[in-house]
Amino acid sequence: MSESYEQRAFTVPRDGRELIVVRHGASAGLKQGETFDLVGGHGDPPLSPAGREQAVRVAERLDGEPIRAIFVTPLQRTHQTAEPLVAATGIEPRVIEDLREVHLGEWEGGEYRMRMAERDPIAMPALMEERWEVIPGAETMDALAERVGRGLDAMLEAIGSGGTGVAVLHGGVIGELCRQITRSRPFAFIHADNCSITRIVQFSMGHRLLRNFNDSAHLD
Repeated sequence: MSESYEQRAFTVPRDGRELIVVRHGASAGLKQGETFDLVGGHGDPPLSPAGREQAVRVAERLDGEPIRAIFVTPLQRTHQTAEPLVAATGIEPRVIEDLREVHLGEWEGGEYRMRMAERDPIAMPALMEERWEVIPGAETMDALAERVGRGLDAMLEAIGSGGTGVAVLHGGVIGELCRQITRSRPFAFIHADNCSITRIVQFSMGHRLLRNFNDSAHLD
């Protein structure tokens, strides 16, 4: 009797590595005339109450995952989002400086958020041209790509063969990670929702696969 080869759901190979990428929860609101404090030149708002609830839900969603490492950035919204998961796992998060959010030049501290909401005449070309440096003083695409690539390499190295890690990151950085893995348009993946889940797999031969993007079923 010949063997039957059935279709099966994808599983990460035993010698592969999986990175579960979570966008941080919703951050605090900003009123006209206000600015967020800066850390290393980047706006550093805390989570809003809604963002803290999202953080609890994503930790519940990841319950049972064989997590070996947790990664955050220097900005507090990633630490606060990771808190429920850290409490559940007992894993001390590792700060990856290279994965801080895109630097927005003169539009840091919340200015970018307000200008986007108002459909600023410079903000719209930045989206259409898919280049952050259209914003005055903003980080170049090449500089972003270089540091995000380093950060991804560092995380996958730390996870190790057969391991799973969780990284709490920023929307622009998640977009760049996905661009590098899929070789897509620059801004094809910059619109991840707060506390959504994106999964990246690295096979033993080094090939990287984007398994899913912007999974937010746990937030419904």
